[in-house]
Amino acid sequence: MSRSPLSGALLGALALFGCASRRLAVIPPLAGTVWQIDSHTLDPRGTWQRMGARELLVQWIAVDETAFVETTTMPVAPSLPPWQRIAEEPWAREVILGLAGRFDERAARADIGRLAEASATLARLKTPLNVVAWYFPVEIDPTWAEAQSLAPLLATLPRPLWISVYDSTNVGPDILVQGLMKWLPADVGVFFQDGVGVHAREPRIARHYAAVLSFHLGKDRVRIIAEAFRPQVGGGFRSATIDELRPQLASYAGYHVYLFDGPHYLSDALVGQISAAQAARGIPAR
Repeated sequence: MSRSPLSGALLGALALFGCASRRLAVIPPLAGTVWQIDSHTLDPRGTWQRMGARELLVQWIAVDETAFVETTTMPVAPSLPPWQRIAEEPWAREVILGLAGRFDERAARADIGRLAEASATLARLKTPLNVVAWYFPVEIDPTWAEAQSLAPLLATLPRPLWISVYDSTNVGPDILVQGLMKWLPADVGVFFQDGVGVHAREPRIARHYAAVLSFHLGKDRVRIIAEAFRPQVGGGFRSATIDELRPQLASYAGYHVYLFDGPHYLSDALVGQISAAQAARGIPAR
């Protein structure tokens, strides 16, 4: 893997951190959770605040031309989330509100103009939520050659604004960030999807990606989405175990980390185990 021109001091600190994390693997408080709304998770309930989470990243409030908020611009889902109750939850004190997206990534990328237009309209709607930023849910990776066409569309959306990126082909963090810097507006932040849940990379490598992104974009513009799932025998995904999550989350100390996702993969029992691991000291990493 190629290296960016990080200072020797920073590289040394990363190496020391790697040694410490292998010895201790103490999970730091987490910034928040992600909620990917679908028909099975319209009423999200959890105790994610026990992990430190007080921010909620809502992946989208409209997907595949169906809105989960009251609007006159597109069809509304038969049942809507209880937004008032969610606004009062301790794990949703601050909300980053995802706008219009599609479940199918290729379809989303082929329709970014219409999704941006719908997103601009959705962003003007009033909700009970304490919305502190917005998120445009069309994900970016190095295989998307037309990603730069997003730049003028993002200019039409409100700020603060976030997007998400991942590296499906393991080109490395330097190539990933170089591609972003060619077109990404300087006032748009990046959620980096760590790829650990799909076994694309180890946590220490995911942290290196975050370090390179932060070096070039600024740390305030980089946050990490930690995948709280693993492939399931027979297909699909299951919740990660605490032994799988402990070294993953401990590796990201010092970053804003959001677990993907709360309603699907973070049961109260697992949250309790994470909370206990956060309180522990001197636990050897697996």
